[in-house]
Amino acid sequence: MLRAFAVAALAALAIGVLTGVLTLPCLLAGSFDRSGRAANAVIRCWARLLLRVGGIRVRTLGSPRIPSGPAVFAANHASALDIPVLFSGLPRDFRIVFKRSLGLVPFLGWGLWAGRHVAIDRANPFKARHSLVAAADRIRHGTSVVVFPEGTRATGGELLPFKRGSFVLAIQAGVPLVPVSLVGVKQRIPRGLGSLTRGEVTIRIHDPIETQGRDPETAAQLAESVREIVIRGLNEA
Repeated sequence: MLRAFAVAALAALAIGVLTGVLTLPCLLAGSFDRSGRAANAVIRCWARLLLRVGGIRVRTLGSPRIPSGPAVFAANHASALDIPVLFSGLPRDFRIVFKRSLGLVPFLGWGLWAGRHVAIDRANPFKARHSLVAAADRIRHGTSVVVFPEGTRATGGELLPFKRGSFVLAIQAGVPLVPVSLVGVKQRIPRGLGSLTRGEVTIRIHDPIETQGRDPETAAQLAESVREIVIRGLNEA
């Protein structure tokens, strides 16, 4: 028990040091490359090193299902490992759609800025709608994004209801929506970073759903359908 705690504590310390060391290259890359690709290459490197230090192996299933053009990937949000796991194992250049307040968090916010990730202002309905329109335009022009439709991490491991905003975004952009099940992430970090345990996680990519021509009023129905697909993926062996 004590040994497991010591190993987890050392891994958490190493992850903190790794994050601090790679922050400067990420910011420099973001300053010179306005597309965000260079910064995201640093973030992908950070994610893979972080998971290696923590003893986490990532298995990706269903990669051939990914559309050739831009897409919206809708994933469950179970732990702090979700973003590193996606950067490590999702074989596509993408941006995270995040609530604007996260941009104020040290290190995390800096990386989101450098990688030109997509901020949504949820506190103000008018600004939120404007953010969605701007995000949809970026997607139509070739930027794939990852959304977490639950809106927050589920503390008990259960899958929360999917909010319709992510699906309005996909419909407005008119690009395929790809459900993604992140399997085993909660088990690897059940009680925060200090409880990190070695093992495997799986990114299960499901068949894309076409959104072109859909009415935004059907977003809630689409959200429920995608949630059911993600749940099935979580329960598959």
